[in-house]
Parts: sequence; C-alpha cells; structure tokens
Amino acid sequence: MDFSPLFQPKSMAVIGVSLQNDQHPANVIFRKNHLRYPVKVFPVNPKGGSLQGETVFKKISDIPQKVDLAVIAVRADHVPDIIAECIECGTGGAAVISGGFAEIGRNDLQEALVATARKADFPFIGPNCLGIYVPSIVDSFFLPSERMVRPDQGNAAMVSQSGGILVDHMLKFKQEGIGLSLGVSIGNKAMIREIDLLEYLEKDPGTRVIAFYVEGFAGGEGRKFVLAAARSPKPVIVIKSGKSPGGSRAVSSHTASLAGDYEVFSQVLAQVGVVEARDELELLSFCESLSCYQTAIEGKIGIITGSGGHGAMAVDLCSAHGLRVPELTSREQESIREDLSKSIKAIASLGNPIDLTGSAVDEDFVSAARHLSTIPEIDCVLMLLLPYLPGITSDLGARLSNIYQKEGKALIAYVPNVEKYGMLIEGFELNGVPVSHSIEAAVLMAEALRRCQPC
Repeated sequence: MDFSPLFQPKSMAVIGVSLQNDQHPANVIFRKNHLRYPVKVFPVNPKGGSLQGETVFKKISDIPQKVDLAVIAVRADHVPDIIAECIECGTGGAAVISGGFAEIGRNDLQEALVATARKADFPFIGPNCLGIYVPSIVDSFFLPSERMVRPDQGNAAMVSQSGGILVDHMLKFKQEGIGLSLGVSIGNKAMIREIDLLEYLEKDPGTRVIAFYVEGFAGGEGRKFVLAAARSPKPVIVIKSGKSPGGSRAVSSHTASLAGDYEVFSQVLAQVGVVEARDELELLSFCESLSCYQTAIEGKIGIITGSGGHGAMAVDLCSAHGLRVPELTSREQESIREDLSKSIKAIASLGNPIDLTGSAVDEDFVSAARHLSTIPEIDCVLMLLLPYLPGITSDLGARLSNIYQKEGKALIAYVPNVEKYGMLIEGFELNGVPVSHSIEAAVLMAEALRRCQPC
C-alpha cells in the first residue's frame, strides 16, 4: 500500500466545505492549506459554487486532475459512498475527519468503510481523527492557523490515537526545541494502524525516532506491534493511556479501543528494548534525546556543574532512575585539576559530580568535558550549566558540542529555558546535542539511551 499520497501530497480535495459557515471544519482545513501550503487544494460541496474565489466542485470526480489526498469532513453516513467515489476516480488516499463510527457504536458503518477501501487497497487515516500534519507540506487539522503552535521541521515523528494529545505535544515540542518530521492523528484507526505507520516511518529518511500515543489494540495486535517495534532500526517510544479501570472505560468511549492488560504490555516493552514513556515529561525527554543519539549506553554518567546543589540533585535523580555516577579515580581527578584555571584549582570538587564552582569560566567546562569524554567508565556526560555565572559566555554550547563531535560520547545539557540564554542553547541544538530545561528531564534523556536496548 502506497502512503506517499497521504504524506507527500501535491494535490488535495477538501470534501464537505460549507458555503454558509466559514468556521466549518472543512473550511478551516481548506483555508489554511490554500493560503499557507504548497499543496494544490480543491473545495468540494454537492451544491457547487465558489469559495474564496475558487471553484467549488460538486464531487471529487469533477476535479480536472488526479487528486493525491482527500480530506473528508461530512456526516458519517455519507463517508462510505465518498470513499467509493475517491477510489473510482483514482484518488491516492484519504483522511476521514468525520466522527460517528465505532466510537459511538456504529461498527457496521465503520466495517462497511473498511471493506470498500480494503478491496481497492485504498489507504485512509481515521475516521474520527484530525488526520495528517507534515511541516511545510500539508495540514489536515481543523484548527485555525492562528491558534496552532507548530514545532520546527525535524526528525521526530509522532503517531497518536488522540488528536488533542498530538496537538498538545506539538506545542511542547516547539517549547522544547524538538523538531517534527510528521504528526498523524489516527482516531479509530479503522484501516491504517500503528504497525502500518511504523513500517512506513522506518523507511522515511526524514525520521530518526518514532513516538506513539496508544490507547489500545484489537485482540492479538498489541503483541505484533511490540515485536515489530523491537525489530525497528530506529528508536521507538510508546506512551499508553488506559492503565486504570477508569482510563480503560475512557479509552473505549473515545476511539472504541480495547485498553488490554497494561502491566503485561509494559513488561513486554521493557523485555524487547522498546522505550516506554510513563508520562509526558518522559515522552518529551526521550524524543529529544533519541532524535539526537542512536547509540545505547550502559548508564554510567559523568556530571559537570558550577553548583554543588545542582550536582547533588542530579546524582539523586540518576540513582532513582537506575543510572550510576561512578567516582573518578585520584589519577583521573588530578589530570582534570591540572588543566583548570588557577582560580578554581584548589576549590573545585572533582570526584563526580565535578563541581567547578561559580568562579569557573568557559575553558574550565570545556576542559572537564574533554577529560570525561575519554574516560571508559563514563558513557554519557551531563552538563549542568548556569548561564548567569559571570565566567560563562554564549559560545559555551557550541564549544562543548565540538567535543561531542570529536569524541562521540553522548553529551546532554541542562540550561534554564529563558530567552536571554537562547544563544547558548542554540549552540547545543544546532550541533545535535539535546538540551533540557530541568535537571530531571536531563537525567531522563540519559535514561532513554539506557532503556533503548533489550534488558
């Protein structure tokens, strides 16, 4: 099945636009793509007419060229016939935004929709979904452009049963500087399911890490998905809802999914090396870390800081997450001390964490990072940077990134997220080094690298 018409469309029909209500979901979808994306957009309504100076076609077969993607936002009862018409006129695929299917007990309607599409090998997303967002290419979400927050283009893909969860995480991706390659809201996932999108994204050259928000699976499907994720050449992250009895009921009413036994699902994920995010903070941290690094670590952390308190907090968090902070030998400590500024040689604490104190300058952090990057007992360096220290400059992020690029040892930075420190943060991010805005999230980034392997 060819998914390129869904995710790389050059033409799109929006079926269900209103000639009276410009706030109708189909109108919002038409307007934003017509004005802001390169895809050629055709509005469709049985009455015909004109919309924003564009001809409204009465049906998709009236459009004078082949359409790659049909976005369908009409009453559920009409969808099977529209899908059949799309198939007949050679449309490449569809995103069915319409609700009113299995999630409200209309299994018959959903099954009819799937039977028609499967017979013709016709791919569609949904129903009961927001559909597809591909940066700079297409956006089938019925959310006004001025209200959406879009992450920059990047290499993390997210597949979500919930459109709201996907949009919420797009906002958080933007806040955290995580770039998105593709976002897909699959809703009831009547035809295209997680495992189908996993297979597509494994081959997508623009994607390095794949995240899934999962509510539930059909019988036997969960095991197949986990095993497929374990075989993936790219890191796969899963966050699941429906963990509690009440959550299971909510899942069923939302997308007609079976939540299943969460504990079993979680244990199997761990056994095969698929990374489970237990909450949103983990999901964001894991996505950023694994979008930068593809190599697993054992979890031996070297910590460099300008504040003893920050170092102590980081050690406690590492311990809580099963990461080790090995003490450096006397010889290793003395080697580091020799290269420090005269002003801090006698006062720096170098056992690990390395506390360079508030008097440290850029060169002290660079020197300590260079030493840690060559110590075999350390497989990940955690930099806790306090940009308000007088000796630190905005060049430090880029300088430390050069050490990672030379030595190849994973480097993770903590920097407070305020606009004033933007140049320091960019120095890391532009060079492929993940930056966290909390100490806990920085530790979680290291944990992701440890978890991303069979235990």
